[in-house]
Amino acid sequence: MKFLLLFIISGFSFFGFSQETETVKETDITYFGRDHFLLEGTVIADSLKESPYDRLPISYKDKVREPVWDLSKASAGITVRFHTNSTSISLKWSVLNDLEMPHMASTGIKGIDLYTKYNNKWRYVTTAGAYVGLKTYQNKAMPTDSINEYELIKNMTPEFREYKLFLPLYDGVTKLEIGIDSNATIKEAKPNSEKPIVFYGTSITQGGCASRPGMAHTNIISRELDVDCINYGFSGNGRMETPIIELISEIDASFYVIECMQNMDSEQVSERVRPLVDMIRTKHPLTPIVLVENMMYTTAFLDQTIETGLIQENAALKSEYDKIIKSGTPNIFYIKDNQGFLVDNEGTVDGVHLTDLGFSRYADYLIKNFKEQNLIKTVLNKN
Repeated sequence: MKFLLLFIISGFSFFGFSQETETVKETDITYFGRDHFLLEGTVIADSLKESPYDRLPISYKDKVREPVWDLSKASAGITVRFHTNSTSISLKWSVLNDLEMPHMASTGIKGIDLYTKYNNKWRYVTTAGAYVGLKTYQNKAMPTDSINEYELIKNMTPEFREYKLFLPLYDGVTKLEIGIDSNATIKEAKPNSEKPIVFYGTSITQGGCASRPGMAHTNIISRELDVDCINYGFSGNGRMETPIIELISEIDASFYVIECMQNMDSEQVSERVRPLVDMIRTKHPLTPIVLVENMMYTTAFLDQTIETGLIQENAALKSEYDKIIKSGTPNIFYIKDNQGFLVDNEGTVDGVHLTDLGFSRYADYLIKNFKEQNLIKTVLNKN
């Protein structure tokens, strides 16, 4: 009983929660904006966009359908790199829509992931907007407000490290500031010397439904190969449309990955694959173009209508690919449906959109195919 009284009076100091004797010295934080970090996942100059974190230039607002424009405001695939010797890292960021979805975590929709370079590999640290400990009530436990302030990490040694932030997948960023110790230094990272990989696709390309931004497959591939990946995934609207093809044709890419099948029917596939290839070839005669089949949805082994539709779409893609190869067009590659998803059906949140497990499997599958088809040789040799 005497022990219990002493325990209570001490303010729970046994567990480190002392409210009477513990004194915490807070470090002054200084915040730095856009001029102090490298923005990747885009090749469009800030001056040509409404926000630096948009994926399409303002000139495309009247060129694309309204849903495509709205989705382009999401910062999927856009990343920030910087160096600092700060012992702590904080963020302030504002989101455009404060979006919520029933099948995707808020951290994936509008959170921000922090990674650091460790032993020459990108290593996950934490997520701005995630529940990270018993004192999280002092910050926001989830990014549920349009204006967010979050302390990502503290108590580090004051040595220079390289960091990478993966921005929200399904919401737009209107402002971003990085907070470091007031006596520390922040330096913009050097751009990657390799050409980027450009992805054009659907909600899966955009990152639905990763639990956090770093788990979208384009971001996984970016880390694994240490190469910039540009994400033109438009949820429900990746349809091989002329304005987007024109845009990606302007990018000097390592190669293009076209994964639009989930948003198209077999007739659209037959009509649009060849024009897509021809349009890119006009600007880039030899840059590899990779056509990716639709994955079999988990219900397809029972729902015969879904199975038949998916088979027809993939058959249409393969037919167009064969015609293009027969015509002599060089450097066109084909990736078949990943049958591994059918092994246990545990890679999706709803039978279609991927969980972190599904994205990890999909990224591994794409990287395996990239290696087998001798794509990005320089990057692979570097790693």
